[in-house]
Amino acid sequence: MAEQMNRLSIFASIALVALLALAGCAGNSEVSADMGNSQLNETQAANVPVIGSELKGQDVGMSIAPIQDASGVERVEIIHFHGTHQCYSCITVGQYAEETVNAHFADELKSGKITFAHLNGELPENQALVMKYGVTSASLWIGVYDSNGFHKEQNIQVWYKINNKADYMAYLEGVIEKRLAGDYS
Repeated sequence: MAEQMNRLSIFASIALVALLALAGCAGNSEVSADMGNSQLNETQAANVPVIGSELKGQDVGMSIAPIQDASGVERVEIIHFHGTHQCYSCITVGQYAEETVNAHFADELKSGKITFAHLNGELPENQALVMKYGVTSASLWIGVYDSNGFHKEQNIQVWYKINNKADYMAYLEGVIEKRLAGDYS
């Protein structure tokens, strides 16, 4: 009986630590608090700086001349949404994503086929993109513009890979390659 109580206590402690760690990330990103009251128009909301390419100063979500290939994909945008105050995990997800894009997709960044940005979802000027993607906390999102429109996805798996940079980068590289090829599986 004592052994069973000890196991329960350990389990409860681990669950509490995990909950507090996750609450720290989500609690610092109050990106959805005022989404319904955003007064920004689509043009203002699209002003998101692109990082890691010659397109610095251009905008994620901005209309760029379509570059379509056989896949029908015009552009893939990768956005690391974060809050003003970031925990280690939030920072790492963004850093590894940026490193992956810069290391494996330099040509696509240069051509505008891929864009990457770190975006503070708590800032009022970013609320339209927060709403467009459905962001509720620190997260990594991939948006694909193709001949059928816009497709978005939150990539949750990267959070499980932050303790192994090589695994994280290989995983994300594979996901981005699939999206560039028009594969949404």
